[in-house]
Amino acid sequence: MRSTTGWQSLDPSGNTLTRVTFERRDLRPDDIAVRIDYCGVCHSDLHRIHGMLGETDLVPGHEATGVVVATGQAVTGFAVGERVAIGTIVDSCGECAMCLAGQENYCYHRPTTTYGGTDRVDGAPTKGAYSREYVLREKFAFHLPDGLDPAAAAPLMCAGVSVWEPLRAASAGPGSRVAVAGLGGLGHLAVKLATALGAEVTVLSRNAAKEQDALSLGASALLVTTDEAQVAAARGRFDLVLDTIAADHELTPLIGMLGLDGTLCVLGNPLLAGPQLWELGAGRKKLTSSGTGGLRQTVEMLAFCAEHGITADVEILPSSEVETALNRLAAGDVRYRFVLDLSDLDE
Repeated sequence: MRSTTGWQSLDPSGNTLTRVTFERRDLRPDDIAVRIDYCGVCHSDLHRIHGMLGETDLVPGHEATGVVVATGQAVTGFAVGERVAIGTIVDSCGECAMCLAGQENYCYHRPTTTYGGTDRVDGAPTKGAYSREYVLREKFAFHLPDGLDPAAAAPLMCAGVSVWEPLRAASAGPGSRVAVAGLGGLGHLAVKLATALGAEVTVLSRNAAKEQDALSLGASALLVTTDEAQVAAARGRFDLVLDTIAADHELTPLIGMLGLDGTLCVLGNPLLAGPQLWELGAGRKKLTSSGTGGLRQTVEMLAFCAEHGITADVEILPSSEVETALNRLAAGDVRYRFVLDLSDLDE
C-alpha cells in the first residue's frame, strides 16, 4: 500500500476537517500515481461534508492537477514527470451504452466517483484529492496542456466541464443567445466558455453589483432579475439559460426568458423541484440538467481552454486553510473559486 496525507471529515457534524495519514492502493497494471499539487474547492464538497448525502469520513476533492510520480507496468499514455488533471470520476463499467458513447459520467452501472464512491475491484471507498497523492486508472486521467496554469486549471475539471457539456449540447456559438444565471465558480467559467464559442452572453443576477465583473469576463450585458421591467423585456430572448445558482430559487422567471425551443439547464441546484409542465409547453421549451462530463468531452474542453487561454479566476490557499475556504464559500465570499495548494502536506 502507498501512504499519503490528506484532509478528512471526521466530525459527525461536518464542521471540521482533520489532517490524517491513510493508504492508497498499490498500483495495478493500468494505474498511475499522481502527486496532487492543487485541488479546487467545489460547492458540492461543502454540501457533502455537511451531510447532504448522509456520508461520513470523507476525503473530498474532485478537481485536481498534479504530476505523475509512478506508473503501472501496463501504462502507455503517461510517464513519470508529466502534468496531469483529475476530474469527478475515476472509473466506469466501460460496456454500457453511455460508456460506449463517451459519456462515462452517465454510466448505467454508476460511475466510480473520485471520492465517496466504491472501487470496482476491491470495494474500498474512494478518497478524494484533498490529499498529496491520488492513484487512478490512466484511462480516467487527463494530460494537462502546457499552456494552462495548474492552479487555475484545476476547477476546469468539475466547474468547467459541467458547463461545457450543456453548452456543446445546445450548439452554443455564433448567432446563439446564452444567459448565465449566477456568477460564481460555475457561472464565471460559463461566461468565458460561451463567449469564446462565439455566443452572445448575458449574466442574470439579483443586483447590478457584478456588472463590471460580468463585462470583464466577456458578457455583453447583465440583467437584474429583481427588476420586473428588465425581466419582462427579456421574455423569449434566450436560446439557452445555464442556471448555476446553488441556492433554492424559482425557475419560472428563467423559463419565461427562453425563446422557441429554448433550453433551461439547471446545474447549481439540481435538487430543485421542477416547474409545471404548462410552463414548458408555451414555446416547446426544454428543462434539463447535466452531470460533469465524459472523457471525450473533457479532453475537448481542455484543448479548447488551452487554445483560448481559459482558466478559472482563483484564490489559492494552503490546504491547512481548507476550513477557511469552506466557510467563506458558504458565505459567498469568493471570486470565483478557491484552490488548495497541497504542498504544505509535505511539512
